[in-house]
Amino acid sequence: MNMDRLDHLVLTVTNIEMTCEFYQRVMGMQVMTFGENRKALAFGQQKINLHQVGLEFEPKAHRPTPASADLCFITLIPLTEVIEHLRRCDVEIIEGPVQRSGALGPILSVYFRDPDLNLIEVSNYLAQE
Repeated sequence: MNMDRLDHLVLTVTNIEMTCEFYQRVMGMQVMTFGENRKALAFGQQKINLHQVGLEFEPKAHRPTPASADLCFITLIPLTEVIEHLRRCDVEIIEGPVQRSGALGPILSVYFRDPDLNLIEVSNYLAQE
């Protein structure tokens, strides 16, 4: 096998409506409905499917659990603007900006938590010399 990209992932959450509101308002993702009224968060060429804890769709992870994700998103918006947006949305930044290592090289990141306390990292790639 030779993987090309990640198409979607699944987050198990305690409240789908609250999760959709947060990711739409704070992260700029689009809420979409598919299948039998299932919800997903779309961005770029990917999506995050949402499962309500206790009402997961089969097949599912062995132990689906809210607050178990650690996700990094890349944005083209300067991190200074991201920080200002997070402040306007009353989202507490728990770390950053700090330099980290992304899949394609060095990134500058800020960290915060979503309503289920998943760790969210939003980053810009740094110019490589």
